[in-house]
This record gives sequence, structure tokens and C-alpha cells, in this order.
Amino acid sequence: MAKLDLITIGRSSVDLYGVQVGGRLEDMASFNKYIGGSPTNIAAGTARLGLTSAVLTRVGDEHMGRFIREQLVREGVDVRGVKTDPERLTALVLLGIRDEHQFPLIFYRENCADMALCEEDVDPAFVGEARCVLATGTHLSHPRTEAAVLKALKIAREGGAKTALDIDYRPNLWGLAGHGAGESRYIESLAVTTKLQATLHLFDLIVGTEEEFHIAGGTTDTIEALKAVRRVSKAALVCKRGAMGAVVFEGAIPDSLDEGQTGEGFPIEVFNVLGAGDGFMSGLLKGWLTDEDWPTSLKLANACGAFAVSRHGCTPAYPSWEELQYFFRVGIRNKALRKDEALEQVHWSTNRTGDWSTMRVFAFDHRLQLEAMADEAGVARERIGAFKTLCLNAALSVAGGAPGYGILCDGRLGRDALYAASGSGLWIGRPVEWPGSRPLTLEPEIGPDFGGLVEWPVEDVVKVLCFYHPDDAPEVRAEQEATVLRLFAAARRNRLEMLLEVIPSKVGPTDDDTVARIIERFYEIGVYPDWWKLEPMRTEASWANACAAVERHDPYTRGIVVLGLDAPQAELEESFALAARFELVKGFAVGRTIFGEAARKWLSGAISDKQAVEEMAQRYRSLCSVWDKARQTACV
Repeated sequence: MAKLDLITIGRSSVDLYGVQVGGRLEDMASFNKYIGGSPTNIAAGTARLGLTSAVLTRVGDEHMGRFIREQLVREGVDVRGVKTDPERLTALVLLGIRDEHQFPLIFYRENCADMALCEEDVDPAFVGEARCVLATGTHLSHPRTEAAVLKALKIAREGGAKTALDIDYRPNLWGLAGHGAGESRYIESLAVTTKLQATLHLFDLIVGTEEEFHIAGGTTDTIEALKAVRRVSKAALVCKRGAMGAVVFEGAIPDSLDEGQTGEGFPIEVFNVLGAGDGFMSGLLKGWLTDEDWPTSLKLANACGAFAVSRHGCTPAYPSWEELQYFFRVGIRNKALRKDEALEQVHWSTNRTGDWSTMRVFAFDHRLQLEAMADEAGVARERIGAFKTLCLNAALSVAGGAPGYGILCDGRLGRDALYAASGSGLWIGRPVEWPGSRPLTLEPEIGPDFGGLVEWPVEDVVKVLCFYHPDDAPEVRAEQEATVLRLFAAARRNRLEMLLEVIPSKVGPTDDDTVARIIERFYEIGVYPDWWKLEPMRTEASWANACAAVERHDPYTRGIVVLGLDAPQAELEESFALAARFELVKGFAVGRTIFGEAARKWLSGAISDKQAVEEMAQRYRSLCSVWDKARQTACV
């Protein structure tokens, strides 16, 4: 049986999308970085919809090439066909949103890596695993890449797989327009028409806009163009008509586009058409490759295209399967889909990447406590940074490159350790609260407008500790809620996950409902943390109430981690055993129980760096074993 539903072949680039909207590309001041190129977008888009997808392409042996490969892995795309070119650079595209009609873009593709794709890159065994091979038009524009595409299509057809073409006509990628004409979608060319018509018979499905069928058919009369394509191909032809949806023709072409098969459309605000066709194709392939009828396949395609049109970026805009089903249930509540907060929450939470079903977190983000230890030892507080690097070394030695491990580390005293942890595979949480503050205030680096978050790596998780109690005085509660809500919005705007830690027991009496009431309140005001960090509660009822409160409001939450509060290990074992009974609790985030004793001895000069690392690693490893055993026992 086929291991892959789909292999896409062709362009793979990095899209640098202008953040500012409504201005010229010349005036863009900052850019977001996404994966791009039609085949790459489609592979990711179909993977989000549940298909097993792969890309056959080339990327450069540099940072952008590695970014594409790593992001595809995060999206669940098979990257065995992504070849690394040792000589050429990964393609780049600069894009902007001027208004609903103008979307300027510049292709940086001079001798780029993906245009060096060749026949030797096409492994027959790999291609033979796929139920479908999708080609895009650009790679028919050069003899070398065309040969690679034709080889893959031959293998697919001989093996009984389906074949599809996205015409994807960009005149300047065929050498018909200058670098400044990246936005151009149609220039007449007999040479391009001839080249396309020589290959159209190789496909079972051909998809394009009216302009793309014009170039494939050699005429600007759409019906005549479709008839010209039909004369050389028996493929199902899908003609995209923008706001009017799309039509499918399986047999003879009628005299009107309105006579084709159609699917439900979704009238929404046009924000960004770039990448919309790739979103459409992702939905279409989901239906086509799961044997849906054409109206259903077109409904999926139109919906995915609508999401793409309404959001910033290409691949980041595409929906997950869960999101698509949610959209079909609730319908269009705001024609600017990106402004539908409930829909955006589903989009965010169902497209997060990374498996953090187990969380064993070494927390050494402590600032006040370590400053007090340094003062007690009579050493400069500058020594704390070096100690935090030792904490990181202990965490890495225990993790050993395996998943399910993480750290909490601050950027003020622990900057070196924090930066060194980036890209290590550890989950990284980074605190923003000013230690001990109540009402909540933030570290100066965050800035009065919370703009400091723009400097953070996207893998860092915003962790905020709030000493909050549901029975606080109204003015205290309101001030703290306003800060958390603003922080949540800033984190999302900067594509950062957020962990909300609440410790009510430090400021008032608690019962089995206290934490659940806090959780309910934060959801009520619109805060949807990716993570919750909760103190070790002592009763099963308190844990049950807290978990139920989360699940009522956010079925896609990452989960809960248990904090330590400097408890001795025996006490933590007891709290772990209780918390592990609840599937929503993914693990722990413990600090002083691990590093407290080692910190005092190291700061006073009683032990060496190596001894400190070994001591902390032993304690951390022991706690990991305690948690793993508690989880295993709870699951029996």
C-alpha cells in the first residue's frame, strides 16, 4: 500500500511578508518569515488537513534551507525528497499587501536551489510510495527541472498513481517579465502554451485560474481555452473564478462556465490573495484523494481558499482539519475571518507544532531567590548568570536529546543560558513578571507597550506568574486582569505561546473551587493560555474542578504543569501521584527542589562547576523518574 497520499514537485522558497499593510513594498519596515512556493505550500496545507504529504525539491545549504526543512517537519510533511544543494541559495520572495487589489512581490530566484532539481533527484522508490504526484507549472519552464518532473510523472503513472497539475503561471518565472513584475499573472506566449500543451496529457487533474487556462489553451476566450486543453487531455479540469468560486469539467466543455459542477462558496472580505490558490488546491486534493464527489471537494477547496484570502501569509493561513469542521458548523460570523476571535483561537491552537504531551521542566527562572543566595554567600550577583548556565548543562545532560524536557529561564540574570538553549530541542519558558509583584508588573525589558516581545525567538514561551485570588479586592483584580489580557494579546501578535501561572494560596485561603474559579475568570475575560501552571493541590476534587474548567473552555489546550514551591522531594512525589491521575496534567516545572542546595554550595565555593551540574542532574533525573512512574501508575 502507498505510504504517502501526495508528493508535490517544484518551488520551495522562504516568503518574507511585509508586516505593514496598506503601503508600498518600498516602505515596508519589517517582515515575517514563512515557508513558500506553491508545491511547498500545498504539501503543508494538505498535511494540515490530514493527508500524508511530501515535497520533492531542493534547498540551499544555509539557514533558509534549514528553516524550510525544519518547518516542513513541524508541519508533518515528509522531507526525504528535500535535497540540499551545496552550491545554490534557497529562493526568497518579498511580498506585501497594498490593498485588496495590489499585492506586490519580488522573486529572488536567480539560479536558485529548487531550479537545480534534476532527474537524479527523483528516486523511483520514493515516488512509488505516493498515491498522487502533483506538479506545478514553473518547473516545466527549464529543461533540467522539466526532465525531473517528467520522470516523476512517468513513475507515478506506471505505478497506477494519480497525477495533477497546478498551472501556477507566473510570467516572470518563464522569463517573460522583469523582476519588478512579480505581481503579473498573464502575458501571452506561444512558447509557454506549446510547452504546457506538450505535457497536459500526462495529468488526471488540471487546476488553474481563467488566466492560467488562457495560457494553457492559447486564447483569452476561457471556454475556447478549456476546449483547447480538452483536445489534448482527458483530465478533470478545475477552473478557478475568484469570488465566483470554481467549476469542474470532467467531459466535453459546454458553452458556458456556469454549466460546470460547483461547490458551496464562502463570501468573505479579501485581505490577501497571495497563496490563496495553494490553499484552494490543498482543500481540493483533500476531497479528490479521499474520493469525495466534486461538490464536496470544491466546498473544501473554496473554504481553504477563503481562509487564505482572509489572513496574512500563505501556509500560516491554511486551516487544520479540526478548524475546517468548526467553520462549517458555525459559518461566517465576520467576513473578515481573521477578526473572528473564536475562529482564530481554533486556528492558533490546532496548528501549533511540537509534541509536548510530556513536560519535565527544570525551572531556574528564579531571580529574587538566587539574588538572596548570592548575597548570603557574599558574592556578586553577576555570578548568578554563570550558575544558570550550569543549570542548563544539567538539563541538557538529563534530556540527552530526547523529547519531553524543558527549562524555565529568565533573560535578565540568565541571558547566556537562555540564548544557549535556543534550538536545543528543549521546551523553553521565559518569565515576564517582576518577581514578587502584586499587582502584577513586568520586567523592564518587556517595555511599557509590551513591545519587547518582538525580540523573542518564536520558540520561547511567555511565562507569567500572577498572585491572583478570586476574592481579591475589585481594583486589584481588575488591574491584574488588564495586565494579563494585554500580555496575552501581545504574545499572540508576536506568535508566541503563553503559560499562565497562578498561585492563590500565597494571598488568601483556598478550597476545592478556588483554582477552578480563577481559570473560569481568565477565560471569561478572553485569555486563552496555551499552558497553565498550577500549584500542587492536595485534593482530587480540586484537580478535577480545575481540569474541568479548562476543558469546558479550551478543548485544544496544551495542558497543565505542576509547580514545586520548594517542596521536599517526598512531598512532590505525593503531589505528582495525585496530579498524574488527570490526563490534562502533562508534567511538572520544578526549580529550587532541584537547584537550591547546589546553588548555595556553588556560590559559596564549596563545590565545583562539574559537581554542581552532577548534583542538579541527579535531582532532576530523579524527579523525572518520579513523574514518569506516577503517570504510568495512573494509566494502569
